[in-house]
Amino acid sequence: MYDQILFPTDGSQGAAVAFDHVVDIATEHDSTVHILNVADTAQYSVFRTEGAVVDAFKREGDRIVRDAADRAQRRGVDTVAEVRQGDPYRTIVEYTASQGIDLVVMPTHGRRGLERFLLGSTTERVVRRSDVPVLTIRPDEDSTITYPYRNVLVPVDGSECATEALSTGADAVNADNATLHLLTVVDTVSVGVDVRSDARIAMLEEAADDVLENASAVAKTNGVESAAETVEYGSSIPEEIRSYIEDHAIDLVVVGTHGRTGFDRYVLGSVAESLVRTSPVPVLTVREPTPSV
Repeated sequence: MYDQILFPTDGSQGAAVAFDHVVDIATEHDSTVHILNVADTAQYSVFRTEGAVVDAFKREGDRIVRDAADRAQRRGVDTVAEVRQGDPYRTIVEYTASQGIDLVVMPTHGRRGLERFLLGSTTERVVRRSDVPVLTIRPDEDSTITYPYRNVLVPVDGSECATEALSTGADAVNADNATLHLLTVVDTVSVGVDVRSDARIAMLEEAADDVLENASAVAKTNGVESAAETVEYGSSIPEEIRSYIEDHAIDLVVVGTHGRTGFDRYVLGSVAESLVRTSPVPVLTVREPTPSV
C-alpha cells in the first residue's frame, strides 16, 4: 500500500511515539522509511557567517536521524536518512514531491529549533499543502495508537474530496482486513434545523441516506463489500466524530481536508484540522486533488 513513507522528526518524545507506529506500518507493508530532520536555520540567519549555529543543527540532526534509522533497521525496515536546512514545512512538502513519497507521518506537536520544531503549526501546514496523504498522531497519554487497524472511520458528505478520502480509506481497510465505518453528520446549527418541522427532518434524513448510499457504492468499487453506515445529528461535527470514535473502537479516521459543512460545506479544512488536533486515534488526511489547468 505504501512503498515510500516519510517521517519528519525532531527527536522529541512525541516523535519517538509516532515513529513506533511508522515502523509497525512499514514492517507490515515492506515499506522504505525516509527519516528527515529539517534545521530551521532561517530564524538564525544573523549567525550564519560564523557557522556555529548551522554546525550545531547539523550535528544534532545527524544524531536524530541516525538513532531513528538504527531503531527501524533492528526491525528489518529499510531507511533513508536525510538532514536538510530551510523552512520545515516547505522542505517537507518539497521532499515529498521529489522522492515519490506515498505517505507522510507526523506527530501533532514537538520542538522548534533546539526547543520546539515540529509544532502543530508545521504539521497543519503540511496537511494543507501535501499532495499525498498525511497521517497525524497525537503522542499523548489520552491517545490510542494500535496497528493493524481493525476499525476505519471515513466521514462522508458527498463531496469529491470526501470521495477521494473514501478511496484512500478503502485501501487501508483492504490492506488490514478492517471494518469500514461510514459516518455522515448533519450540522443542525448550520442547516437551521427546526426540530418541530417533520418535513424538514424527513428531507435531511433522505439527503443523509443518499450520501451514505453513494459512499457505499464508492466503497464497493474500491473492493469493500460492506460497511457500517450511520447518520448523526449535532451542533458540532468534530464532537460527533470523536464520540463515534470512542463508541465504536475506531483505530483510524480518514478525512478529506476540503468539502462541505452540513449539506453545504461539511468536511472542510477546519473540521479536518480540529480532528488532527483532538482525535484520540491517528487521522489520515487526504487533500482534494488540484484541478489540472
